[in-house]
Amino acid sequence: NAFKRTQSAFNDSDLQTANFWIIPEVRKRWNKLITGDENQPYEDYLTNTYFKDKSNLKLLSLGSGVCSHELRLAELRPDWEVNCFDFSDKLLQIAAKSAEEKKLTNISFFAENILTYNFEPEKYDIVFFHASLHHFDKIDDFLKSTVVKCLKPGGHLIINEFVGNNRLQYPREQIKHINKAIDLIPRKFRKIFKTGLYKNHYSGSGILRMIAADPSECVDSISILPAIHRYFDVIEEKPYGNNILQSALKDIAHHFVNTDREKKEILENIFNVEDEFLKTNKSDFVFGIYRLKQSFE
Repeated sequence: NAFKRTQSAFNDSDLQTANFWIIPEVRKRWNKLITGDENQPYEDYLTNTYFKDKSNLKLLSLGSGVCSHELRLAELRPDWEVNCFDFSDKLLQIAAKSAEEKKLTNISFFAENILTYNFEPEKYDIVFFHASLHHFDKIDDFLKSTVVKCLKPGGHLIINEFVGNNRLQYPREQIKHINKAIDLIPRKFRKIFKTGLYKNHYSGSGILRMIAADPSECVDSISILPAIHRYFDVIEEKPYGNNILQSALKDIAHHFVNTDREKKEILENIFNVEDEFLKTNKSDFVFGIYRLKQSFE
């Protein structure tokens, strides 16, 4: 069934890919667009700005995976209580081992089905999603029945999310720009990870193949921002693109983990293609900090 297929997709802890997020220059770009400093990740930004003077907070992370961001927040704020929920017990075991190695005692892990788990009402100060909210269906209902319910009055929602088209069904103009970016990459850097094949063209994501592999992938992502704006006031909302980078660099990102002058120039040219596209199009990825509206407290 759909739940088991989704769980299987995330339980494969040995899965190795060459996705765009492994590229250090891409991460620096994100930091610059989100925090204003290419060397400051958003976790440090959060704890140094809006929540600097907020002590003893309870944070709930939904769909936390290996919890790399949650571990960082727990490390930065040992006075906070961090609860991580995910249905992948294998990923949470990896996270628990990391917490033990870091000697963190303020972070806990729960292998549960979030959709059926009975969360305690008004328990948490913050609900947190990093690349997980887009895996939930019927976003508006989910926010209302789960997220809003378990937040304290005046509680906060923090996201770092894909908010683009459902099932990655990109418009023609976006696909055109993705291929424009691919054309900027020399053939020697287009060899696909762990294959003898080369990436020459991007034609889009097949819906049936996506559903078969992971039925939860971007199932209702287009509804994320409208639903959030219905229940929350915006404190900060920063679009940071990836409309072109995600698909252009998929499966060939390993070539750019270690960079030299040539590779940096190639990446800068690709960044320029994305910036050109974003001048007239909405960002596929958004970092946001939101406060629960008084009418829903």
